[in-house]
Amino acid sequence: MLVRSLLPGSMGHRTLSSTPALWASIPCPRSELRLDLVLASGQSFRWREQSPAHWSGVLADQVWTLTQTEEQLYCTVYRGNKGQVGEPTQEELQAIRSYFQLDVSLAQLYYHWGSVDPHFQEVAQKFQGDYRTWGRGWGSYTLVKLHLTSLICGWEEASPKNRCFSYFLPYWPRGVRLLRQDPIECLFSFICSSNNNIARITGMVERLCQAFGPRLIQLDDVTYHGFPSLQALAGPEVEAHLRKLGLGYRARYVSASARAILEEQGGPSWLQQLREAPYEDAHKALCTLPGVGTKVADCICLMALDKPQAVPVDVHMWHIAQYDYSWHPTMSQAKGPSPPVNKELGNFFRSLWGPYAGWAQAVLFSADLRQPHRPQEPPAKRRKGSKGPEG
Repeated sequence: MLVRSLLPGSMGHRTLSSTPALWASIPCPRSELRLDLVLASGQSFRWREQSPAHWSGVLADQVWTLTQTEEQLYCTVYRGNKGQVGEPTQEELQAIRSYFQLDVSLAQLYYHWGSVDPHFQEVAQKFQGDYRTWGRGWGSYTLVKLHLTSLICGWEEASPKNRCFSYFLPYWPRGVRLLRQDPIECLFSFICSSNNNIARITGMVERLCQAFGPRLIQLDDVTYHGFPSLQALAGPEVEAHLRKLGLGYRARYVSASARAILEEQGGPSWLQQLREAPYEDAHKALCTLPGVGTKVADCICLMALDKPQAVPVDVHMWHIAQYDYSWHPTMSQAKGPSPPVNKELGNFFRSLWGPYAGWAQAVLFSADLRQPHRPQEPPAKRRKGSKGPEG
């Protein structure tokens, strides 16, 4: 039910306990979605934990706060100058369902992966019961249901090279899924990701939105902006402005890619149409844009263009493949990621994990970042004088 706001100019971030009437819930257990693992994992860079376990950010040009219990995902939306407050409508909630791809059941997907091996039942018996894994903040224990164990068994039985999954069991994060993002936002966010880390990318994307995106609403002392349009990013002064905002060489790629899409590809519909194209064709098309290499193209394919088989390969995944899977490129002289090696390694993971290889890679990547014996983000040093994108 929607009502007129008596104080449209006075608004702060909500919590579920303080304003329960303004929230709606979607049945969604933590085993299907962990907000803290998904929203802060380097997929999207627009979400902040403004209150404990309450994540606020921009989705579809609306500002949302999300939180969850063990079985429910709770959502509240801020409608800004529309002057209406009330719990989210079913239409608005559909944007949340689509964003988190809640139509993809992790439980069913895990079961499918585990069942492709004829020895699955025998192997699964070794893992009867629940495994314990670290909970939020890694300070408390939570239980992972047996279907996650079944997936791990299936992966491991499918190939001896998958044995590293057992190594990660004590640190295994449940509820890791892929977001379905707006293609324009995803493209330019990942252009900013070249030779960068999550904290710096987040700052760059925020400054980009503040400078060129439409103002949406202010909550407490935080002003939220929508993501800029292609037209806003294609202006003649954009590159110089973005350099002043700290984007460095990436500023040129942002403005050049916006112009290329508008002038050479016909506008934003081109990106939307890539959702219907085969993975290889979409990947190739993205790589024609300034600042988009093979890794960035795979990130966009996986997180915005409905290509769950895409496996982004960076130095981190290269190390995982070599140290945990004993994988080595057929080109023995290759010392790190490159376009042909990235394709070879992506095919290697696709052959192990199947059509949702990118989702499986995200789980492995998240587990590896959180287990205590490795650095959480390996340094990505840029060669002096290099002007090209990292990936």
